Amino acid sequence: MWYHVIDMAGISVKLEPSWKVVLGDEFTKPYFGTLTDFVKSEYKSTSIFPQPKDIFKAFDLCPFNEVRVVILGQDPYHGKDQANGLCFAVCNGIRIPPSLVNIFKEIKSDLGIEPLVDGDLSRWAKQGVLLLNSTLTVRAGQPGSHQGYGWEEFTDTVVRELSKNKEHIVFMLWGNYAKNKGASIDRTKHLVLESAHPSPFSAYSGFFGSRHFSKANKYLKENGLREVDW
Repeated sequence: MWYHVIDMAGISVKLEPSWKVVLGDEFTKPYFGTLTDFVKSEYKSTSIFPQPKDIFKAFDLCPFNEVRVVILGQDPYHGKDQANGLCFAVCNGIRIPPSLVNIFKEIKSDLGIEPLVDGDLSRWAKQGVLLLNSTLTVRAGQPGSHQGYGWEEFTDTVVRELSKNKEHIVFMLWGNYAKNKGASIDRTKHLVLESAHPSPFSAYSGFFGSRHFSKANKYLKENGLREVDW
């Protein structure tokens, strides 16, 4: 399998080939060159998450042609050993963050099942769930520190290309940031589910009881697509 190779942080970062077809033009744009230089300098000078090999993990585990659900996050986690390249997920063995705890609570309430309490979430990605952060890197202990350097332009393109080139994707937009990022989605072709963010500060304002997981599976089934084993 041929991968597109991006030089970041002094190492070659691979991008799954189906995404290269869709996103290839982005890598030649001036903003992406500036972004790459910034990310390289950050990895050389300070502690950055996730590890370089995991920057594009969401794409690697979920090829473009297999995307059925998109969950939009904001930043990678900024604590030691937490971020693994998948939004809301953490590395194995790391304490599950409060937002993910609430996601699991909603799955249990919505579907009547006991979800697998494993914070990695690779099992979702491998079923066609794109766990996409808006910003793909962050400084240790400094949330939002890599915002405004180009990642948002890149991930906005991801959302637009998915909306334009595919049909019957379920987009889960939790919180105002995700809702704003999803403004370009064609709602005549896709299902857009919106709610409050699963953070403990807002989960009781509309995330709990939103039933996004059963709604997603119902929509997928109605359109002849495989349901997600949450």
